[in-house]
Amino acid sequence: MTGAPQTTGIRLDAPPPGWSIAADVVVVGSGVAGLTAALRCAAAGLSTVVVTKARLDDGSTRWAQGGIAAALGDGDTPEQHLDDTLVAGAGLCDEEAVRLLVTEGPGAVRRLIASGAHFDTSASGEIELTREGGHHRRRIAHAGGDATGAEISRALVGAVRDAGLRTIENALVLDLLTDTAGRTAGISLHVMGEGQHDGVGAVHAPAVVLATGGMGQVFSATTNPAVSTGDGVALALRAGAEISDLEFVQFHPTVLFLGTDSEGQQPLVSEAVRGEGAHLVDASGTRFMLGQHELAELAPRDIVAKAIMRRMREQDAAHMYLDARHFGARMWERRFPTILAACRAHGIDPVTEPVPVAPAAHYASGGVRTDLHGRTTVPGLYACGEVACTGVHGANRLASNSLLEGLVFAERIAADIASRAPLAAGAPASSGTPSVLPLIAPEARAGIQRIMSHGAGVLRSADSLTAAARALHEVHRSAVNDSREKTAEPGVESWETTNLLCVARVLTAAALEREETRGCHWREDRPDRDDGTWGRHLVVRLAADRSLVVHRTDSTAFPPTAPREPQP
Repeated sequence: MTGAPQTTGIRLDAPPPGWSIAADVVVVGSGVAGLTAALRCAAAGLSTVVVTKARLDDGSTRWAQGGIAAALGDGDTPEQHLDDTLVAGAGLCDEEAVRLLVTEGPGAVRRLIASGAHFDTSASGEIELTREGGHHRRRIAHAGGDATGAEISRALVGAVRDAGLRTIENALVLDLLTDTAGRTAGISLHVMGEGQHDGVGAVHAPAVVLATGGMGQVFSATTNPAVSTGDGVALALRAGAEISDLEFVQFHPTVLFLGTDSEGQQPLVSEAVRGEGAHLVDASGTRFMLGQHELAELAPRDIVAKAIMRRMREQDAAHMYLDARHFGARMWERRFPTILAACRAHGIDPVTEPVPVAPAAHYASGGVRTDLHGRTTVPGLYACGEVACTGVHGANRLASNSLLEGLVFAERIAADIASRAPLAAGAPASSGTPSVLPLIAPEARAGIQRIMSHGAGVLRSADSLTAAARALHEVHRSAVNDSREKTAEPGVESWETTNLLCVARVLTAAALEREETRGCHWREDRPDRDDGTWGRHLVVRLAADRSLVVHRTDSTAFPPTAPREPQP
């Protein structure tokens, strides 16, 4: 879409803002993408506010174990990194976006180090690099063994506090505010608990950066934290922005198996464990990845996840095993202390026994569609990190490219916003009579998650997806009917559940539309990849009547989001 903004007029049911503040830029999210964007905007002299759903250091970034990928090692090049990324993306990456990522990536990592992040180094002082799935070279920088995300978060949070940036913690973003021309004018939000601001308020700003993370909580079992309820994607849809590639949800192959009924956030067993030589085996000890792919256990994640699921089906087993007993206690304690502690907390000792693992929802390769500057199809609205779809990941994200993408595109967003300064905010348009979205009762959350896990999980088919779509429609229909008498009370839990239903419906619609198997989208009834028909992206937007409008791009390259507005 390159014409005038197409607003929906749809809003969450919420009280009107009782307070407001103003800024040049408001960044929603406090992971690597959000904090990097905020720091760069502030450094450019822009008044910047950071809004985050929990505490400043509570985003998805802190849970990242493996590391950050960049061509930093001897003999490695951005071109080799590009090749690995394109292969993992299964023919659907936007090559221009990938080339930008791998070319600007090394410099972005060095700037992160300059901001105070400390990566593991060798005795000679060189950054230690490891391998993960899909990488043909050691190019993954890590910190604290397996606590890379926590170290990056520590460094960026410290930099934000040192810079004195204004932050609003424990705040759930509600909707985008726009002016009469459909341009961004800020956000509405709800601050939980006591503080300088409490309840529903607004931050008025001509530039909004969504860095809200993922939507893993749409499934019953996920590696994502509890805050990952798809709030950014749902907000963007209501604002009229386009969403792309949401059918490509990466299920991490090796998540600690805690039982068939285990729900919520599950402990991750990093791909780096396999990168250091761990083997995937079945109950008999047989390595089943041999012969499946040239990289065996280090094949791209979608291939490993599918192989695990096939073996589980063949043997009617609930999980497989990751065997790294040959590491010995010293290596486990030095290289993977976080994973070792998590396993032992659940009664499993990787030093002496194989670790039970199974795939679980991990990362959304799709999201809010952007261009190479992070601009969405709504003027003034930007997106970066997991909430965004830049075209980098294609149908399957290459391991440890996510932190790099957050860094690189956050910097590009800040540069674009700064190039437009001084920024002038239009007054938010009068709400008039907006289409208020009926809220979904919090009690429906577990049911939505079960519907998605059963019908749109690792294994999908037309039958399972159709059943899921019908069940989700019934949840929506019931809410609409109930709203004529008594709707769910506005509040954090009902807003989150409403957002989850919104992204679940889009994901299911896209997965049903894509009649092929590609990357992490596995259709049992369409087992082959079809480049002729499906070598392109699906783009979804929400119409004013709340229906979903789906179309395909002409190629793997994204069309422009919008023409550049004239400088003020």
